[in-house]
Amino acid sequence: MTTIDDLPVRDDLRGKTPYGAPQLDVPVRLNTNENSYPVPEDVVDAIGKAVQAELRDLNRYPDRDVIALRTELAAYLGHGLTTANVWAANGSNEVQQQLLQAFGGPGRKALGFGPSYSMHPLLAQGTGTEWIGALRDPDFGLSPEKAVAEIEKHDPDLVFVCSPNNPTGTALDPAVIDAVLSSFTRGMVVVDEAYTEFARPGTPSALTLLPGHPRLVVSRTMSKAFGFAGGRLGYLAADPAVVDAIQLVRLPYHLSAISQAAARAAVVHRSSLLKTVEAIKEQRDRIVTVLRERGVEVADSDANFVLFAVSHDQKAAWQAFLDRGVLIRDVGLAGWLRVTAGTESETTAFLNAAEEILS
Repeated sequence: MTTIDDLPVRDDLRGKTPYGAPQLDVPVRLNTNENSYPVPEDVVDAIGKAVQAELRDLNRYPDRDVIALRTELAAYLGHGLTTANVWAANGSNEVQQQLLQAFGGPGRKALGFGPSYSMHPLLAQGTGTEWIGALRDPDFGLSPEKAVAEIEKHDPDLVFVCSPNNPTGTALDPAVIDAVLSSFTRGMVVVDEAYTEFARPGTPSALTLLPGHPRLVVSRTMSKAFGFAGGRLGYLAADPAVVDAIQLVRLPYHLSAISQAAARAAVVHRSSLLKTVEAIKEQRDRIVTVLRERGVEVADSDANFVLFAVSHDQKAAWQAFLDRGVLIRDVGLAGWLRVTAGTESETTAFLNAAEEILS
């Protein structure tokens, strides 16, 4: 039987494994930072009608430039942004891949600060971009001085920062991004804000920094707060010139007519979809409070998940939660596990299991 090792794959891909998280049929799934609440019925109806309206014309290609959806996303973001400032693709992963295709590639370098989103180095590798993994501070924060020092040391072409950070949940002090933008003028700065809707009050978005910074890109997703993970829709906000550059590398008609229609209906009905955000934040804060009361070390979180410490092998602890019907995430960070903040009942199931496992 032929295996992947028998094929002429690129040398830098040999021995690698694809990105993925377990998709197991268990009572409580809290491992992939999904929104646990189903899409509201009024939004289901709206999406159904929007998709239905596209079916007769599926013999035609969709809008290549995704104008209507980009216009709706710009209205959602505010900050004076227009259609020209926004681009959309199949999840924020494709958005970031397109950024690496346009501004990275062979002979170029991208820098990130770990522990952080594990797809960033994989996307870099897939585009032939060298990945440089710098480290955050021990408390998972990142100081302006540390960020600037790493940039000066490695002289990258792109810098990736997550805020709130995945898997730690840590939001960046705006001074960090200010310092990076001030010191790094030759390349692109990508701020991944996939979880920004869950940030605590007073946490600013990098969108406020876009004016006057044409090399800043803010990446977003509809997978989390919008509860639209199955719809696969990510987007970015940037200077219009960045959107022009992305269109040099995007596949033609990359977003199907059905994807565009469904996402557009979801954005239009965002008030219904985003009603669950406060409930999720309440359960996140509940997890943090209860675990800390029990003496468990927990990272501060501005996301819809919580990173917590285990006193023994995290793989064994992960299995112990699974044995109790609760699927959480081992992100490969020694001594730590991550749990998504779900519904009240899901959170209760997790906390009950944690009381047994972490005591």
